Formats: sequence, C-alpha cells, structure tokens
Amino acid sequence: MNKQLLSAAILAVGIALAGLFVYCGIRHSADSDRAVTVKGLSTRDVRADHVVWPLSFSVQGNDLPSLYRQLAEVNQTLRSFLMQKGFQDSDFSTGNVSVDDNWASYYNHRPEFHYTISSSLVVSTDKVDLVVENNGCQSELLERGLVINSSEWNLDYQFNGLPGLKPEMIEEATKNARAVAQKFADDASCRLGTIRRASQGQFSVESDNYQPWIKHVRVVTTVDYLLN
Repeated sequence: MNKQLLSAAILAVGIALAGLFVYCGIRHSADSDRAVTVKGLSTRDVRADHVVWPLSFSVQGNDLPSLYRQLAEVNQTLRSFLMQKGFQDSDFSTGNVSVDDNWASYYNHRPEFHYTISSSLVVSTDKVDLVVENNGCQSELLERGLVINSSEWNLDYQFNGLPGLKPEMIEEATKNARAVAQKFADDASCRLGTIRRASQGQFSVESDNYQPWIKHVRVVTTVDYLLN
C-alpha cells in the first residue's frame, strides 16, 4: 500500500512539474513575442581629406621625338604652375603616355598631323582646399599656352576618416533607436526590456551634389527590444 502511495505521489509530482515546464515554455514564448523592432539613425557631414585630380593634355605633330619633348615641357610647365599655387612635388605623378596614329584609318582627307600624343599629370594630395580653390584655373593656363582637360567629374574627393567616426556614430544610432523604442513602450503602457537582437547597418559615404568635397556619412542600426 505504501509503495502504491509513493508511486502515485511520484507520478503526481512528475505531472505537476511537466505542467509547470509547459506553462513556463508558453509564457516564455509569449514574452519573447512581445517585442518592438526600431531603427536608429546617425549622420555626419564631413570634409574630404584626400583628393585625386587628373589633368590631361596632348600635343599633335608629325615628328615623334619632337612631340615627346613637347609633352615633357607641358608636364614641367604645369608642375611649376601648380607649385606656385602651393602644391609640392610629392603631390604629383605622371600618367601613361599614349600615341594615336591619325593616318592609320583616314578615308578621303588625311589629317594635318600624323600623331597625337597624350599624357596626364595626376595630383594626389591631402591639400583638398587648394584643389577646390584652383580647380577652375584653366583660364590662367590658357594664358601660358596650355590646354588642359579637367572637370568636376574627374575629381575624386575621398574621406579616409571613417574608422574614427564609427564608434561614436554607432553609439548615437543605438541611443536614437532606444529613444524610439521607449516612446513606443510608453504609448503601449509597457516597460522597455532588454535587447533581444541588434544589427548594425552598412555605413554609406556620399558626396554632396553641389560641393563634392563635402561627404554625407550615414548609418542605421536595427534593434529588437523586449516589452514587459
């Protein structure tokens, strides 16, 4: 008889514990469903800290050795002009030289000049303000007899300081996300719980349409908060 009572008691306890576990599982599942997903935004407007400025030029004629010398003279004159503006020799590199044979594929009228030789002087510098200031200097170069091809589309303004901005921007975006979640919880008469899941979006760096040396940095974080 005692053994039967003991067995029944153990069975009853087992059933009760099983019921408790089921209840806790359901309750946990229900609690985990009470969550809100919010996004936090952080933006910065920063100035480019490096720029690549290609300046292309060409000469035409019939004698290749003479044309090579002319091309070198244009390169040196352009260097001297830019150094007077405040650039340094270390800011310059010379692009590849290309030769076009203008007589190779003529049909009715042979061009006056047999060859066109082209090259470029590439300015790669951290002196962004100098480039912005002198980007429209073509008229001054024309006065020196230099025809230089350059446009805003060829300028490559760069921002390399993103690693230093990331920590504070992520922190700001996360704070903004929590503020949104807190407002949602207040409106729903709930208590904001802990973070269930969070993901950091990709950082984007875009140029201003009118001032390409100004960069718009943006990041969005997505956070799931539990609601109690």
